[in-house]
Amino acid sequence: MSNADKSRLVTTRWWWVRHAPVREDGGCIYGQKDLGCDCSDRVVFEAVGKILPRNAVWYASNLKRTHQTAHAIWEAGFPKPMEMPHVNAFAEQHLGEWQGMNRAAFLASRPIGSHWFGAIDEAAPGGESFLDLYNRVCSAIERINLEQAGRDVIVVAHGGTIRAAVGLALGGQPEKGLVFDIDNCSVTRLDHLASEGHTGWRLPMVNQQPWMADASHNAMHQPAGPEIEPPSTKLA
Repeated sequence: MSNADKSRLVTTRWWWVRHAPVREDGGCIYGQKDLGCDCSDRVVFEAVGKILPRNAVWYASNLKRTHQTAHAIWEAGFPKPMEMPHVNAFAEQHLGEWQGMNRAAFLASRPIGSHWFGAIDEAAPGGESFLDLYNRVCSAIERINLEQAGRDVIVVAHGGTIRAAVGLALGGQPEKGLVFDIDNCSVTRLDHLASEGHTGWRLPMVNQQPWMADASHNAMHQPAGPEIEPPSTKLA
């Protein structure tokens, strides 16, 4: 790349925040069920707010647990943005008839070593596959990269959504995103780089948990199980 090309490099910084723990799932798969989350741990939200950029544009999925998490960050001292559009494409994977099933029993029935509830192209009955999720997330990211080029973009979303974004950043390989843990309230940053005729990604951090610097708080913080993760990722 020439110096002239480098001078036209545009970096759009994506800050992905996974929603706070869901405690009302009763041990069941919830996917796109619109459950609330536990936002009582102010220390966590203060820590998250300290590493997020000011003057960013905010987005969230259409599910209320992401809205509750964003409000908890603002209530912990982060300046509230003027708006936060809700983007349906950033919702968690729709798990159809699997939603409401006992999570542990379902996972025990799946192939050993699975990173997800099924293969990336396996659609849940009455729902969608992880590949479906990946494709809709990628389309929304591409649109926002054009609309918000050069900005900081904060998105409060879901474990599956963020894994899809990581898969995109790893060269358009959705299966690679599934190997990452994405904990509740964690922050993942993905930088989109664009210059004349070239685009690419950089991954400064994945699954950052800023509250972990406080060892005493770390001992108390007990995140709930993720909506659709296997036991190997600290499923409660």
